[in-house]
Amino acid sequence: MAEHKEEESLVESVMDKISDKLHGRGGSSSSSSDSDGERTADLKAKIYRLFGREKPVHSVLGGGKPADLFLWRNKKISVGVLAGATAIWLLFEVMDYHLLTLLCHCIILTLAMLFLWSNASTFINKSPPNIPEVKIPEDLAVNVARSLRFEINRGFATLREIGQGHDLKKFLIVVVGLWVLSVLGSCCNFLTLFYIVFMVLYTVPVLYEKYEDQIDAFGEKAMIELKKYYAIFDEKCLSKIPKGPLKNKKH
Repeated sequence: MAEHKEEESLVESVMDKISDKLHGRGGSSSSSSDSDGERTADLKAKIYRLFGREKPVHSVLGGGKPADLFLWRNKKISVGVLAGATAIWLLFEVMDYHLLTLLCHCIILTLAMLFLWSNASTFINKSPPNIPEVKIPEDLAVNVARSLRFEINRGFATLREIGQGHDLKKFLIVVVGLWVLSVLGSCCNFLTLFYIVFMVLYTVPVLYEKYEDQIDAFGEKAMIELKKYYAIFDEKCLSKIPKGPLKNKKH
């Protein structure tokens, strides 16, 4: 009996040592994993993102189906929309088709098909076409009108703020943007410009998502250079321009 007890105590001591070693290794591995997680979090925080972006590209585009469309999540739908936009551009720009003519021809064709189908259904013993009743919901119309009103008022407020001379940097950005739009408008008409913008929205986000790290690295270098040139321009030119009366009162 004494020998049996000694063997049990030896086995228990060996098992205790093994468990202590395992727990020690587990604690070290957990601590190392925690340190690795902190390092990766610090690295992610230090990585420069274009325009100070903190969310994924999908979230920046608003998420949902529109973002899936622009990022080519469903290639069949994206190809269909691209083909439709290209066909519309070819109709109006290449073939010189007019919008009013196209709408009238489409309505004439649709009404003729429905009229013939409805009258021929009695002779061929088939049910007439089920034409759904289309109505614009009042809530949808009100929400669209409110959103449009809010955006227009915000644009007017921004223009008023720029006109009062509060922000020189914003003034220069708006002037340069309008000048670029005027140059593009003189080179092509509105539909071609809209199609170019559509193609940019359809290609740039998906390419940016694919080559995100390379583009962000290049953007960081470009922003550093732009800040250097802007600081020189501010020191030599902008700082010598007299400020508005509101800023003088604040100072």
